[in-house]
Amino acid sequence: MNAKENLHSIYAMVVAVAMFSFMDTTMKLLAAHYPAMQVTVLRSFSSMPLVCAYIAWRGKFRGVFRVNWPVHLLRGALGIGMLTMFAFGLKSLPLAETYSVFFIAPALITALSVFILKEKVDAAQWLAIAVGLGGVLVVLRPEGSHFISIAGIAILGSAACYAVSAIASRILSRTDANEHIMFWVLAMMGIGALPLAWPGWVPLRWEDWPVIAALAVTGFFGQIAITKAFSMGKASIVAPFEYTALAWGVAIDWALWNTLPDVWTLAGAAIIIGSGIYLVRREAVHAEAEHP
Repeated sequence: MNAKENLHSIYAMVVAVAMFSFMDTTMKLLAAHYPAMQVTVLRSFSSMPLVCAYIAWRGKFRGVFRVNWPVHLLRGALGIGMLTMFAFGLKSLPLAETYSVFFIAPALITALSVFILKEKVDAAQWLAIAVGLGGVLVVLRPEGSHFISIAGIAILGSAACYAVSAIASRILSRTDANEHIMFWVLAMMGIGALPLAWPGWVPLRWEDWPVIAALAVTGFFGQIAITKAFSMGKASIVAPFEYTALAWGVAIDWALWNTLPDVWTLAGAAIIIGSGIYLVRREAVHAEAEHP
């Protein structure tokens, strides 16, 4: 894998993070008017026409039903939990604070890989995971008043669902095509969340359709870009650029809601990001040692 491919993968990751940041902004705007579960349905189904068109263009619909169903069902359930809790937290938390807490996901993925994938994690990595969790406590406020915030706990729960889903995705990638993985996670989230959202369904307002369209487009292109990023470049080089989401969060918070993160959020984010980058780099060193 050459330097040019790694550079292109970095560009793709930066684009992916930007798209997902705008997608999260649309989710926050929608969460102000609709229940969190309904936002999950809108996120899932709004992108489906674009995803289907992309899969058809790629000629990948063949074999779409020959997949690892148990793991896909698990990812669908996790996706519902992840998006619903994320939308719920976004309703009251600024984007920057939301991202700062969600950044614990890479540490959770590393910890879970020990128990699910039977991967080895050394003492230094466990220390980095503990440091990352400490960073979350800093973001949620050391005095404890913010730690019991339901919104903060929801984002932490969302990150946990994301981490388990990422492990499940690793398992699926051994047997299923990326296009099928993308299709079924959206389909199952939408199908699973719709009956849960239906009893409290709020009629869609005409003025929100442009926001829903933006949600569909940004979610679709974000997924394409992040898939391209990880398929072209080394994960250890690409993954740290996920943290550029914090810059987008700060800029969007200021532009739309005239809100800036406080010193605790920035300090906690720095701790979590440092922990995450260390874990990604450490994993790369181990991979290179095993496959010289």
